[in-house]
Amino acid sequence: MSQQKTSNSSRLDQVVADAHRARDERERGYRERALKMYPWICGRCSREFDHSNLRELTVHHRDHDHDNNPEDGSNWELLCVYCHDNEHARYVDAHSSSPQQTSSKTSTHRPLAGLADLLKKSK
Repeated sequence: MSQQKTSNSSRLDQVVADAHRARDERERGYRERALKMYPWICGRCSREFDHSNLRELTVHHRDHDHDNNPEDGSNWELLCVYCHDNEHARYVDAHSSSPQQTSSKTSTHRPLAGLADLLKKSK
């Protein structure tokens, strides 16, 4: 039984490692192309980059689809790591709750519900 667990675990480890390797290769490809196409400036805060800090400049997919990598780079923009994180946080916030969800979550607690009766009694 433990041999089977070890076999399944090592198979899973291999699948995860392969997925990470494929992602890294894909990212290297479009990142290198984007860095050749665009000036090394953050598209949001206008921070400039050089070889010493280039690792802090990332490629953002405008449509948030990391598999959409057209040759002309029209789905990419270069953002510093801070602006990139902010952009993804804004995207998550905008898509995490719909108006229907917020309207159905109303408070049922009424802390002052009996106040009027108490005030009447005290007069």
